[in-house]
This record gives sequence, structure tokens and C-alpha cells, in this order.
Amino acid sequence: MDFGFLLSIPNATLFMFLLAGGISSLTTAANRLLTDPAKARAARKEVADWNKALREAQKKQDKKTVEKLMKQQQHIMQLNTKMAWQSMKVSLLFIVPLFIIWQFLGGFFSLTPVAYFPGIGPILPIPLFSTSLIWWYLLCSMLFGTILSHAFGLITVE
Repeated sequence: MDFGFLLSIPNATLFMFLLAGGISSLTTAANRLLTDPAKARAARKEVADWNKALREAQKKQDKKTVEKLMKQQQHIMQLNTKMAWQSMKVSLLFIVPLFIIWQFLGGFFSLTPVAYFPGIGPILPIPLFSTSLIWWYLLCSMLFGTILSHAFGLITVE
């Protein structure tokens, strides 16, 4: 099958948009299945409340409260470690397949603009990552990631 039609805009733009959407859907679904959003929210809230209380006590120079809060520091660090591991599970699951996909895409789209950015064009004036392939994928991935994370209840607005 000839995929040469993907080497021109808007086909390349749409393809990368759909690819970013597909990958974001898979990672969000895996994240939802492998983590417990309610527990993660509760842990984030507990850590945030502890940090806020500690800052306030330090600001007021309330040594008694600071000392009391510091006794809970080990528990807070354990919560942070658990939350980091939950996030890391999905990353470890997808890192190798994504690396393989990016090796292929980098070769396929190496000399082809994927998207034109208004006022800038297909090549961005950013050293190392100037290709529109990377930036277009990142923009699309962030869009889908944010929308899907809210839809799956992984992120809530408070």
C-alpha cells in the first residue's frame, strides 16, 4: 500500500491529529484501568492540605504546629511516592511502543512538513526540535490528553 499521500498537508496534519488522538485515548484508558482516580484525588488533596498547613505555620512561625506537621512528613512522602508510581505504571507500559512509533514517524516525515503554524510556517525557530512533526503531535496530544483525562475522571477542576 502506498502511503505517499500522507506526505502532504493537510493529509499529514490530519493523520498526526488522529494518531495523537488514538494514542491519547489508549494511554488515558490504560491510566483509568490501572489507577484509582478517587484514591489519587484523595492523596493529592491530603498532600496539598498538608503543604498549605505547613506553609501557614512556617509563615506564622508557629513552631508547635510545624513540629506536629513534620511528624506527618513520612506519611506525606509515602503518598507522593505512591502517586508517582501510579503515574509511572502507564508510562512504562507505553514507552517502548511509542519509541518504536516515533522512530518510524521520524524517518517517514523527516523532510516533510506536517503542519503550518500561523505566522511561523512549517519550521519553528527552536533549535533541536524545529520540525512541525514534533510540535504538531505535542499540541494535539495535549489537547486530547486534557479532554480525555477530564472525561475519564482522572483530573477534576476544583
